Amino acid sequence: MITQAPPRPETHDWMSIADQFQTIVGEKSVVRRREELLVYECDGLTSYRQRPALVVLPRTTEEVAKVVKICHDQNIPFVARGSGTGLSGGALPIENCILISTALMRQIIDIDYENQSVTVEPGVINNWVTQAVSGEGFYYAPDPSSQIICSIGGNVAENSGGVHCLKYGVTTNHVLALTIVTPTGDILKLGGEMPEMPGYDLTGVFVGSEGTLGIATEVTLRILKASESIQVLLADFTSVEAAGKTVADIIGAGIMPGGIEMMDNFSINAVEDVVKTNCYPRDATAILLIEVDGLEVEATASAVRIEAICKQNGARNVTIATDADDRLTLWKGRKAAFAAMGKISPDYYVQDGVIPRTQLQYVLGEIDRLGTEFGYPVANVFHAGDGNLHPLILYNNAVPGELEKVEELGGEILKLCVRVGGSISGEHGIGAEKRCYMPDMFTTADIETMLYVREAIDPKGIANPTKLFPTPKTCGEGAKGYAMRDIRGVDRF
Repeated sequence: MITQAPPRPETHDWMSIADQFQTIVGEKSVVRRREELLVYECDGLTSYRQRPALVVLPRTTEEVAKVVKICHDQNIPFVARGSGTGLSGGALPIENCILISTALMRQIIDIDYENQSVTVEPGVINNWVTQAVSGEGFYYAPDPSSQIICSIGGNVAENSGGVHCLKYGVTTNHVLALTIVTPTGDILKLGGEMPEMPGYDLTGVFVGSEGTLGIATEVTLRILKASESIQVLLADFTSVEAAGKTVADIIGAGIMPGGIEMMDNFSINAVEDVVKTNCYPRDATAILLIEVDGLEVEATASAVRIEAICKQNGARNVTIATDADDRLTLWKGRKAAFAAMGKISPDYYVQDGVIPRTQLQYVLGEIDRLGTEFGYPVANVFHAGDGNLHPLILYNNAVPGELEKVEELGGEILKLCVRVGGSISGEHGIGAEKRCYMPDMFTTADIETMLYVREAIDPKGIANPTKLFPTPKTCGEGAKGYAMRDIRGVDRF
């Protein structure tokens, strides 16, 4: 199996390099003080930390290109970072790297209502896109739970999803065009304003590449017209299995909701303790939040059919919210679920596996069994409609050895997802966290092919090295049995 390792460590004159960056972006946009660099030593996966050598905050595509060109010429690895909300360590620095932050690139460049598109810089926050176009009756569909703080550049890198990805798809389904800076410092334009472009789908290759193929500096997004009617149903159940069967039955009936979310009793009570929606029944074993949209007659008909399916599967109560404020209250609890876990546990470790909907009942039972076997409670709050699980393993990181145990439990959950025909990630990405599980999902030929693409665009291997793919140094036993040679056949280890 071909693997790509980071560039060999070299001795650099960081003071001189910082001065070169300052001539490009200005003194205030280069972070070099040790205590200030601490801010950038991790992303949302806080259990992994590494301080970068320098942080650079460019404001334009041209500045990004010049910074990357210096990195390429001097063989310095770089890591791109948006808002730092990623949960897989995708923006985790490596030793002696340059961290390139797009936080200052926050301009909405153009809005084209006639062609239903908007062009933004990568630092624009996800929710700002909808805010910018809502006055004309449009919105941007991908809506991660962190949408009030996550950036479009990060969403593109990780191919983020969200509550509404069941019906409307993930980020890649809404990216029309990209301006990118390659790892060699070149500026490329991928895609176009038309949905279908001739030639290879390089836009599709770039979205979800986790910073290993360069940095997006302009993104043209598809926006959608808001629906005439939106209704949200809350159904509560006395068993997780019944809730899981309901999800499969709704989709099996030919109904396509905007989103279907499931929360178990752990999650329900954590949310009510913190957010106090006063909507989620604390004694429910599981609840479903189901959103339907479209023309008013269509949304109402779907809501009636879904209510009947819920009751057939044993739902105790089904409430329907049609008022905008009531809908917002229901979703507010779901969006705050991860943060609310701090109320019931000092720490949690979240995973991001995907399974076929028909396997929900079985897999949720197996996750409960694994949690009992390892001795950790597991809360479940996830995108049930598309089978994107987010099991949260509750533990105390202050206890020595606990993190290693919950990581092992998380790995077993990922392997379970693959065994039933699923994936090791739905929207959080692979990053530093799940790279060792790539061989569980992909064959040697699969990974080789992906690395050929990476090598063609990043011949020096300096763009977000060590992420996405396993290496002996990062995975140890996870990379055993493979020939550790790069694309050019040169031994690296």
